[in-house]
Amino acid sequence: MCLPRHFQMTSLEAQHALMARCPFATLVTVSSDGVDANSLPLLLNAQRSKHGVLEGHIARANSLLKTPPTQAMALFHGPDSYITPSWYPAKREHGRVVPTWHYLSVQAHGTLRFIEDPAWLKAHVAELTTRFEREQTAPWSIEDAPADYIEGMCRAIVGVELRIERLVSKHKAAQHKDEATRQAVCGALKEKGVAEQEAGWLSGAPFTKGK
Repeated sequence: MCLPRHFQMTSLEAQHALMARCPFATLVTVSSDGVDANSLPLLLNAQRSKHGVLEGHIARANSLLKTPPTQAMALFHGPDSYITPSWYPAKREHGRVVPTWHYLSVQAHGTLRFIEDPAWLKAHVAELTTRFEREQTAPWSIEDAPADYIEGMCRAIVGVELRIERLVSKHKAAQHKDEATRQAVCGALKEKGVAEQEAGWLSGAPFTKGK
């Protein structure tokens, strides 16, 4: 990753916060068959190691299991936006401006293992469900479905665990520009309907856990 100093996001708290906020990740692996990428939600367990452990699952029919890799990278994408130079005060002053894209991302590199233990899988599915159903008006629980049905569904999946050994993260915004430019970008994003907090991040404000 191209990572200029002013775009580095080195705080472990911020890195974990972004992964927790945007859990739908891309798991990238390399084997003798080439490069593979799988999209899946990954839950962060921050207490299990120095950098944390990511937990998810894939279908048992997934070709990734034919030659299981031991190393992987999980890529998390945070808020992003196209930035038009029309927002910059410099456009009116001298015109030497171009478009760009602002974004936040985290790469989690580590050791991968696959889990077939039924108890682990059921606990994982329950945790995953609780994490996302709590935002629903009428939350669903795995107890709402017949036990044998849940057991059958769990037999059709394999757990994925990525023990994070290295984190690389980037917060590419307007940190290196003057205050007038940052304020102009933030204001324009809010006019487009971007939430105030995300508009702040995308104009250069430090990323925090937020709401």
